[in-house]
Amino acid sequence: MRPEQFTEREVELAGWQVRLTSYRLGNQYYCKADNISPGAWLARATAPTLAEAEEKVLEHARRLLSGTKRSSAA
Repeated sequence: MRPEQFTEREVELAGWQVRLTSYRLGNQYYCKADNISPGAWLARATAPTLAEAEEKVLEHARRLLSGTKRSSAA
């Protein structure tokens, strides 16, 4: 089985740049969010539709990032 409908896009959540990667594998859509720098993944989800998978990931990533404090550069 090969991934289909692969997409990547960047969005801003709680002041952070986040990359959403989505694709369909069989009857399920998979979505993952990572913060672009350093590229660590924040959330992953599967759902029967692309919109549902992205909504789940965005909600979870927003919750994580809204509680993250930025350190000030010295």
